[in-house]
Amino acid sequence: MFKKLLATGNHNSSTSFALLLLRVGLAIMMLTHGYPKFLKLIEGNFQFGDPIGLGVEVSLSLAVLAEFLCSLLLILGLFSRYALVPLMVTMAVALFVVHISDPFGTQEKPALYLLTFFFLFITGPGKYSLDQKLFRKRSF
Repeated sequence: MFKKLLATGNHNSSTSFALLLLRVGLAIMMLTHGYPKFLKLIEGNFQFGDPIGLGVEVSLSLAVLAEFLCSLLLILGLFSRYALVPLMVTMAVALFVVHISDPFGTQEKPALYLLTFFFLFITGPGKYSLDQKLFRKRSF
C-alpha cells in the first residue's frame, strides 16, 4: 500500500505538465492562507478558531501543518498523496464545519480546494515531481 501511495501515475508528458501546473498553482494559493498562520504560530499568537474541539493551539498547529508544510511538499511533489490527506481534511472541516451555515459563495472556495486536492490524490503528482525521481520503479 505504501508503494501505491507513492506512485506518481502513468501519465504522458502533457498530462504530467498539466498536473505540475495544477499542483504547484494550487499549493501556492494555499500557502497564502498557511503562511500567516505559520507566522502566528511561531510568534505564539494562538488566537484561532477551534472548530472541532481540539483546542486552539492544536487547531492552529494542524492548520499550519496542512496549509503551510503540506503545501510546500505539494509544490515539490514530495510525498504528494500523503501531503494531500491533511489538506483534504482541513478543507473538509472548513467546508462542512466552519462554513456549513454560510452561503454557497463562502463555501465555494474550500469546496474547490477539496475537489482539486481529491483529484490530485487520485491522479498522483505526475512525472514532474520528486516522488517520480525518488520512488519510481527502476528497471535494471
